[in-house]
Amino acid sequence: MLFADRREAGRVLAGLLTKYADRHDVLVLALPRGGVPVAFEVAHALKAPLDVFIVRKLGVPGHDELAMGAIATGGVRVVNEDVVVPLALSDRVIDAVAAREEKELERRERIYRGARPPPEVRDRTVILVDDGLATGSTMRAAVAALRKQRPARIVVAVPVAAPETCEEFKSEVDETVCAATPRMFNGVGRWYEDFSQTSDDEVHELLAQARSYVS
Repeated sequence: MLFADRREAGRVLAGLLTKYADRHDVLVLALPRGGVPVAFEVAHALKAPLDVFIVRKLGVPGHDELAMGAIATGGVRVVNEDVVVPLALSDRVIDAVAAREEKELERRERIYRGARPPPEVRDRTVILVDDGLATGSTMRAAVAALRKQRPARIVVAVPVAAPETCEEFKSEVDETVCAATPRMFNGVGRWYEDFSQTSDDEVHELLAQARSYVS
């Protein structure tokens, strides 16, 4: 399956989530920036509110690709003990990296949300949306951070995913919906005709449109 762009991918994905339509407990959260156009179409089809869930991975100093934790919307911090303990990483090291990433998280919060507070997720069914899953590391950090806020149910939904990653998430969240899991995956972008970068302005505009639909 080849999607024309993220908006079309979102419409396809929405067709697999119809059981969540017209429900007051459902909230759609997008991982910016690429997840926002996808999630916009999902939220519009389900008549559900849309917001962003901003996650910043905390990389081990000198090995940034190795996540020792994450921070996320709502002041949430998650520490990956499986990485921190074997490497004997101190609180001071974690705090220093978190402080740096907090600045970027706050910058994005200001751009995308302005003065609006983060959405209340406790006891709600939250559909986490991105434009695809490769290794799933960012989505996994988002799930861990979101779980700390005690939603009733977490659904991970993406248009395309590596088969093994989609399968892994089925045991990590309440429901996983992957519209396509091509055997020869080779990256998320391969499955979009237009995979151009989503701009901050586009994110801001789509969030504003979504608010007008549910207000």
